[in-house]
Amino acid sequence: MSIVDQPKSVIPVGPLLPEQKRGVPDGLWVKCPGCSKTIYRKEAERLQNVCPKCDYHFYVSAQQRIAQVLDEGTFEQWDAQLRSTDPLEFKDKKRYAERLVDEQARTGLTDAALTGTGMIRARRVAIGVTDSAFIMGSMGSVVGARLVRLVERATEQDLPLIIISASGGGARMHEGILSLMQMAKVSAALAKYHHRGGLYISVLTNPTMGGVAASFASLGDLVFAEPKALIGFAGPRTIKATIKIELPSGFQTSEFLLEHGYIDRIVHRSRLKSEIARTIDYCGK
Repeated sequence: MSIVDQPKSVIPVGPLLPEQKRGVPDGLWVKCPGCSKTIYRKEAERLQNVCPKCDYHFYVSAQQRIAQVLDEGTFEQWDAQLRSTDPLEFKDKKRYAERLVDEQARTGLTDAALTGTGMIRARRVAIGVTDSAFIMGSMGSVVGARLVRLVERATEQDLPLIIISASGGGARMHEGILSLMQMAKVSAALAKYHHRGGLYISVLTNPTMGGVAASFASLGDLVFAEPKALIGFAGPRTIKATIKIELPSGFQTSEFLLEHGYIDRIVHRSRLKSEIARTIDYCGK
């Protein structure tokens, strides 16, 4: 009998290949640091990068913050031309000059602060945002210069001032004393703004630490914070290791600081734009 004449059940076949499994595209799901649940990335993005299960507020870039808070198409950037130099010729694992170039390429920012003007519910404001992705949002000369000029323009033009802080690095060690002095410069500019009767709303996000928390971030006429943000000077692990005692539950979180009078209100990211607009109206600005 030829092969053609054989019943189908006995037709010879080659070795069976293992079944090919369809892979899940990279980046489709993300693990929430708050509840450790795996969530659909696009669902979190739809909620302004907030976990739909536990309400954890994910990191968002300075550009995303601007888009979330300002009316679409109204942002006008100020002082984009300012660039950091390397006055100390600093080098750790790499030269500071090289690090700046790498950070600029990776983040799309020229430094850790983005400043300008725009509209919030048709109310013109001066706004600044720091970004922890750029050398941990540390405060170098350019960050200080941009914030000082922002405050000065808000003073001259009688604009409400909004600064959204996301800085975990404090002063930028790569610039030494030139970085440390920015705390005093920005604080002095804010004192003049306050003397002229300006309204400064400071928004603290995760993290707001070091010299930023010790200077302009804590000087708002009103201080808002996102839920569960880490806010303080030194981190809780550093403090615990130094003083050798157990810290209170929730130490240095927004909720802990609200309870102890350090901040005025915890505001969910989805309500921040409306809350700022309402505050400006309430204060007559």
